[in-house]
Amino acid sequence: MDVLELIDKLDDLIHNARPVPLTDQVRIDREAIFELLDEMRSTIPEEVKQARWIVKERQEMLAEARREADRMVADARDRAAQEISEQEIVRQAEREAQDILESARQREREVRLGAEDYADEVLGTLEVNLGKFTQAVQRGRERLQGKTEKFDDGGVQESASDDE
Repeated sequence: MDVLELIDKLDDLIHNARPVPLTDQVRIDREAIFELLDEMRSTIPEEVKQARWIVKERQEMLAEARREADRMVADARDRAAQEISEQEIVRQAEREAQDILESARQREREVRLGAEDYADEVLGTLEVNLGKFTQAVQRGRERLQGKTEKFDDGGVQESASDDE
């Protein structure tokens, strides 16, 4: 379950809490809250692991692109060295080597930019999810503090009966 679903469950739990008779307070199942918070704690590190994995994958892709570019350049140089006897053949080999090198550079740039964009997107999603989680927790705390302040402002505090 992802963090947003857990936040929705927490929000529902707070919104659907049973009111305490003759007060502005509500009864919330403490165990249910703690279970949701534990699930959130276990889910968030998984999303962080995924982001780290993406960064690692990006680095591996860049390294592979560089190795491929080096191999292509080396191949082009080898071909050029073998055909050095004739000037026209040498010129053509140099042009091909330059084209291969430029193509490899372009491919490396595209792979790097794509990997960075993907990593940024995942990290952005994680940032949004964490922001929503923080907002939901803050709203819950504000609601609880608001109800506590109503009692402190001169309201009559009545104890809840043991019937509920």
